[in-house]
Amino acid sequence: MLRHALSIALPAAAVLFLAACGQDAAPPAAPRPALVVQPQPAEAAADSYPGEVRARFEPELAFRIGGKVSKRLVEEGQRVKADQPLAELDPQDVRLQLEANRAQLAAAEANLSLVRAERDRYQKLLDRQMVSHSQFDNAENLYRAGLARLKQAKAEFDVAGNQAEYAVLRAPQAGVIAKRQVEVGQVVAAGQTVFTLAADGEREVAIGLPEQQFARFAVGQPVSVELWSHPQERFQGRIRELSPAADPRSRTFAARIAFTSAATPAELGQSARVFIAHEGLIPLAVPLSAVTAENGQAYVWRVTKDSRLERAVVRLGAYGADSVPVLEGLAPGDWVVAAGGHVLREGQEIRPVDRTNRVVNLTAKE
Repeated sequence: MLRHALSIALPAAAVLFLAACGQDAAPPAAPRPALVVQPQPAEAAADSYPGEVRARFEPELAFRIGGKVSKRLVEEGQRVKADQPLAELDPQDVRLQLEANRAQLAAAEANLSLVRAERDRYQKLLDRQMVSHSQFDNAENLYRAGLARLKQAKAEFDVAGNQAEYAVLRAPQAGVIAKRQVEVGQVVAAGQTVFTLAADGEREVAIGLPEQQFARFAVGQPVSVELWSHPQERFQGRIRELSPAADPRSRTFAARIAFTSAATPAELGQSARVFIAHEGLIPLAVPLSAVTAENGQAYVWRVTKDSRLERAVVRLGAYGADSVPVLEGLAPGDWVVAAGGHVLREGQEIRPVDRTNRVVNLTAKE
């Protein structure tokens, strides 16, 4: 029995020994590669506000007299030249008024001729002492009244002529019809807006600023503008105008942003986004994929000089499209893991690589 037991135990012990020797000889696992980046100055270290490209000068055009619209000669969005007719009123009433004033002018001229001849006749009679001075003075007064009546008739005729011209609404300068508010057959009052003209020349961006942050904005404050037609470019500008009162519906303050360069490729109606930086604060930014959160606390994985990971708690700003500003918790020379933070652990050793899969030297700046 003893021999039989020994014959079974010895081979089993040999197997265990060999297995233990095999485990001790296994090579350690290589550090896993991880994409790392350095925080960059946040271009989005600013609040952004959507806006629309508008003309700097947008006069509201209206007839100077009231009447019924008989013709509408342009459409919304149409380009017009200076002095081009835009719409016409029914001219019947103004023509009748013009004819009435012309008749009054002719009557005044005839009356003046009559009283002038009467005065001249009395002047001759007075020279011969055939009439009294009071009779001559009466003829003189009638002449002066006739002269004044003629001047009045001429003025009224000129006004009527102007009103006849006012029945045609013309463009005061070249531009684009931004808005149309009239149709043929509509009766409009004098001064009622008919068209809004976006005049040629400077272009601006119209935005609305929230009332809770309005105090930190000022006229002349520098901003940057991104046009949707040029998403990779930023154009410099400044706040040219701030409304002193909030819009009653949106509760925002209207603002106008002027471009610094006249060569900015901004066209009417384009969408834009205005970035207004916080004064004295230019935080760093990291990719959105680098940020992880646990129990409501955001953090990133920072890489030490010996290629090990440590958790760095950060305070973030407003999220951007592909990055987020880091207000506290990182230094410009730090390296952080750009993605995959949810599978990493504290103290883990990694092989830092860049976007071209080349090993990164952590002691050198990017």
